[in-house]
Amino acid sequence: MLPRLLAKASECNLASSFTSGTEGMGMNQNSLCRKCLRGVYSCHWKHQKLSMHRCACCWFSVLAFVFLLTGGWIYVCWAAFNDRDEVNWEAFRYLKRWVNWFMVVVILSSVMVSYCFLLLVFALLQVALREALDLHCIHKVLLFAASLITTALVVGICIKWKEEWDTVVISLRMAAPFLQLGGVVAVSLLGWFVFQRLFMASRRVSRVLIFMAYVVVVAGVFLSPLLISSPCIVEAHRLPPKPALLGHRGAPVLAPENTMLSFKKSLECGVTAFETDVMLSQDEKPFLMHDKSLLRTTNVMERFPERKSQMGDNYTLEELKMLNAGDWFLKSDPFHTVSMLSEEDRKAIRNQTIPSLEELLTLAKEYNTSLIFDLKTDSTNAVYTDHVVQTILNSSILQNLVLWLPPQNRDLVMRKAPGFRQVYANRSEMEADGGNQLNLKYSSLTTQEIGELRQRNVSLNLYVVNEPWLFSLLWCSGVTSVTTNACHIFKNMTQPVWVLAPDTYRVIWITVDVAFLLSILGLFFLQRWRFNRGRESEEHRNGYSTWVTQQMNTIL
Repeated sequence: MLPRLLAKASECNLASSFTSGTEGMGMNQNSLCRKCLRGVYSCHWKHQKLSMHRCACCWFSVLAFVFLLTGGWIYVCWAAFNDRDEVNWEAFRYLKRWVNWFMVVVILSSVMVSYCFLLLVFALLQVALREALDLHCIHKVLLFAASLITTALVVGICIKWKEEWDTVVISLRMAAPFLQLGGVVAVSLLGWFVFQRLFMASRRVSRVLIFMAYVVVVAGVFLSPLLISSPCIVEAHRLPPKPALLGHRGAPVLAPENTMLSFKKSLECGVTAFETDVMLSQDEKPFLMHDKSLLRTTNVMERFPERKSQMGDNYTLEELKMLNAGDWFLKSDPFHTVSMLSEEDRKAIRNQTIPSLEELLTLAKEYNTSLIFDLKTDSTNAVYTDHVVQTILNSSILQNLVLWLPPQNRDLVMRKAPGFRQVYANRSEMEADGGNQLNLKYSSLTTQEIGELRQRNVSLNLYVVNEPWLFSLLWCSGVTSVTTNACHIFKNMTQPVWVLAPDTYRVIWITVDVAFLLSILGLFFLQRWRFNRGRESEEHRNGYSTWVTQQMNTIL
């Protein structure tokens, strides 16, 4: 009798050993790896049986939600990176100090989303290893803080920068195919954990709900290309010409904005036009300056400390020429490019002054380059407009090189300089005047509207475009030109970041979907096999226990 008992015990122990090995993914319950996972997630260093009680499930759901929230926010930051200077400029208006606040937000957001991602990975590994999901209170506090900070940032955009949501929508036209592929990979990997919970669920209703929810998510992700539309999904021979480049205040990434060095650098990038801002000095001479204040881009605080708060048009041109317009660039390094500059460039930057409009006209005339500008001084005053027009005419530059943008006193300008090309900031005014040139923010038009204007032979310039993905999207859409800070990057682009023929994209989509659908089915059957194997082993152990009890009773 005793040998039979020993043989039965050996058989049962072998089955138990196999089951625990497969369920524990080959790791001992007290292994260093499992201890670290338990410790990081819940501070429980000893093994505790998997317990998906209501509180643990709720916190796991909170973790997943915060990860999606921070992940969505980091995508918004990526899309808004093109317009980061607007955030920094708005902060400068209030703080009077130039700091790259946008990068501060990006770094903080990256830390939050990385933390949530790692915590979610640990949680899923805990489930796979059948460990208790007891989130530590420190993680709960940090998750709450992350959700609060992210919500505050989202609300801030909605209040102060809501037009940036248009940029986020536009970015999806470029990123959607890749987001879909990432989604396919993610939901396929999640299948392991979903099917594990499916077979562990004791109630039939729970199993049905888990299965149906997962099927709906998989179907939505796998079939989403049916709704994806991008102008870059186009045959190569139908790709529009590359947009021309307009140097936004010159080449402000390589040299201080609105300086002669900046405009000379933009010529090296092959720009077809200079974009700048014109103000009128106290002695009625046009000069180049974007800000009404001189604080950000000059040393006015050192040169004229008692007048530092005065606007630029309160200085004579002679006084403006006394200011240094380059040192601020080397000190603040607004685009993090100073380290890449040669010593010769740095020396030239230190010697930059505020240029007059006349100087820029001379350069444009020499290189046969067009000029477009905003009039920062009171453009409703016809006298001011007349001074600017007369300065342009006195330079003897070809009139067709001048792109006149200020809408005020346009009739006066058209009479005095009929050769200027009139550029409009809204379609209705252009159509009323019978014009054919538009200058708009890149997010103000849809792809369809851009296509319509192109068919009508309207010359369309969009501003300010700094990121390759956005430049590529507008290239595929068919815009005529873009105003940019990044002419040194775009000059080397021979094609958009990506272009796919419609048939090629469909083949990639279907192939990836089929491959990962098969992997999901494989995970389903693997988890079912593991579950059945474990159940058989449990029944075997229970049968052995009953048999031993019966034999012992017989012996006794």
